[in-house]
Amino acid sequence: MTSAAPPPATAFGARDLAVVVMMNLLWGLNIVAVKEAVELVPPITAGMLRQLIVLLVCASALRIVPGKMVPLLALGVLSGGLFYVFINLSLAVSDNVGALAIAGQLGVPFSLLLAILVLRERIHAPRVIGILLAFAGVGLLVFDPAAAREGLGLALTAASSLVWAICSLIQRRLVGVPVLTIYAWIGLLGTLTLGLTSWWVEPGAIAALPRAPIAALLPIAFSGIGSTVLGHGSMMWLLQRHPVSTVTPLTLAAPVVSVAAASYWFGTPLTWPMVAGGAVAMLGVAIVTIRTAAQGERTKGERQG
Repeated sequence: MTSAAPPPATAFGARDLAVVVMMNLLWGLNIVAVKEAVELVPPITAGMLRQLIVLLVCASALRIVPGKMVPLLALGVLSGGLFYVFINLSLAVSDNVGALAIAGQLGVPFSLLLAILVLRERIHAPRVIGILLAFAGVGLLVFDPAAAREGLGLALTAASSLVWAICSLIQRRLVGVPVLTIYAWIGLLGTLTLGLTSWWVEPGAIAALPRAPIAALLPIAFSGIGSTVLGHGSMMWLLQRHPVSTVTPLTLAAPVVSVAAASYWFGTPLTWPMVAGGAVAMLGVAIVTIRTAAQGERTKGERQG
């Protein structure tokens, strides 16, 4: 018997557009906030503070979810902990933040490659081309002497993108779990993981927090509340109102904002290899993102039909 059709999506209006703009600005400006934070507070400790803020905001939603605790705990350690070890360290050791913003786009092709390897998903030529373009775009950064000197930062950013991709697979097993509950566990496990890591590799950093300048706490609060809670909350709000194939491509403005904001704020020039590499990488990410969202909508429609 054919199942009932889902309710029609609401029209995309001015309020939705305002939310999209806010979401991309929050995500795009976050790289500047994190870089400022790790300049004033040791990077692992800065990540712990961000996750503590997330936990405090979402604590009321923390609860045991029967049958979902293994993926929730794994996601908490990886997304709340290991991801921020890599990304905060990459920003702490790098000066060319714009180059890191471009390399951060590897998360999308990595997630698709993992879906192929782990979930045995089959893809066609357009998404293969998108994957190749994304990696080629990041590869073009080696032709920029300033970006090429950020080898360690780029490697750490690539590692964080791989962790993000693994987390995207785990999140597929959490369908039906409230978003705030997911982020409550991410905040809890992230705080514990990063707190222990900070105690181990940054001795004395946590004890020195009462003397930390307010200038360090403001960007951390922006990251925790703005980028994580409001940014991802906006994404979930949009997905509840519109198809995935409509919403997902709208996130592609965030890395453009990141590169432009980093160049302006830190005074790093936008060289032709960075512009070309960013454009090629974004084209590849756009192809993968749009085609994957469209495929997801088709698959959902077939199951409901």
